[in-house]
Amino acid sequence: MGFEMAKYLLLIYGNEQSWEAMSGQQRNELQAGHAALVAAAGAAILATHELLPSATATTLRASVTGKPTPTDGPFLETKEVLGGYYVVEAADLDAAIAIAQRLPEVSAEHGGVEIRPIREAN
Repeated sequence: MGFEMAKYLLLIYGNEQSWEAMSGQQRNELQAGHAALVAAAGAAILATHELLPSATATTLRASVTGKPTPTDGPFLETKEVLGGYYVVEAADLDAAIAIAQRLPEVSAEHGGVEIRPIREAN
């Protein structure tokens, strides 16, 4: 029986106004940083996507009747929003942190990366 790797969700947060204000060169550098991460992590990366701006979000909340009602916009109004994610497979949290440390947003003034273990369905 082989060792089963754990899965982690790397949530990339940042300031949308800062992302939107990036020059073409800054965007290219950011994309190059993500390409370097994908190249270095290889098969450890199971999925990744950049998200559209938070203004395009739809949130479902219970109404006074208890029926879910969709509203335009993100769940919360915050300075930092979720901009993208990676699903990675790693031996443990330290290995997931090592992968996440390669994300360019970790060293950006306006962002951060949250690492969350994924609970596997039984």
